[in-house]
Amino acid sequence: MNTISNGLAIIEKYLAIVLMVTMTAVMALAVLFRYFLNSPLSWAGEAAVFLLTWISFIGGSLGLKYKAQASVTFLLDITSAKTRKILLVVGYLIILIFMGIVLYYSYTWLFSSSSLWQKSNNLQIPMWIPYSAVPIGLSFAAVHILSNLSDLFRKEESK
Repeated sequence: MNTISNGLAIIEKYLAIVLMVTMTAVMALAVLFRYFLNSPLSWAGEAAVFLLTWISFIGGSLGLKYKAQASVTFLLDITSAKTRKILLVVGYLIILIFMGIVLYYSYTWLFSSSSLWQKSNNLQIPMWIPYSAVPIGLSFAAVHILSNLSDLFRKEESK
């Protein structure tokens, strides 16, 4: 599971870099065209929102991979190692259950006829492209959580 998670993380890093560079370029062009050329780009705001959505879900997945999300650990810090492990397992399971529910509904929504044929207002791209950020990002995140969960049990076995 770790190998898959590490491979996904590499892909996610490069994808996040490309998305951020693209969003920066789009926003810089939008400012240039609006304020210097007096001819605003109608599609720039929509593109930035779609790119930011993708960046958020990919970045959130990477945050879970590297355990970089904000957390309150005072309870974990004062408990024994066994209790800490139980709390971490319960936390990971709650996250996985939540992700499973959201993934089910996001895939159902993504493959519904209304979103498959819908096009964006300005860019005129199929809306399944920006909508797919949710299930893809959460699928990647679920793999990372499963990897973290397996690492938790592997650490216990190696002791």
